[in-house]
Amino acid sequence: MDAYHVLTTTGSQEEAATLGRLAVEQRLAACAQVEGPITSTYWWQGSVETATEWHVWLKTTGTRLDSLIDLIKTKHSYDVPEIIASPITRGNPAYLEWIDAETRPVDAP
Repeated sequence: MDAYHVLTTTGSQEEAATLGRLAVEQRLAACAQVEGPITSTYWWQGSVETATEWHVWLKTTGTRLDSLIDLIKTKHSYDVPEIIASPITRGNPAYLEWIDAETRPVDAP
């Protein structure tokens, strides 16, 4: 089983919570964690911008990763949302099995 840690950022705590809840409700992520506020400084449309943002950390599997990315792109308010998926190469085997179990579609064995 391959597991992933997916990160996105949002412009509000409410949006972060909504994205996390949607991902978990649709079984695209086993867990969503929101942290913030953070301060981000970045280039956007030729200017340096600074904004207050919130991180959303999501745990998923390789089989659900593309669908999770699609959900974030569809529901996110940013034109170009940050979406970074990093493989989890090691971890507590019981926790990784839990991620797998909780991201299976309801009708899957």
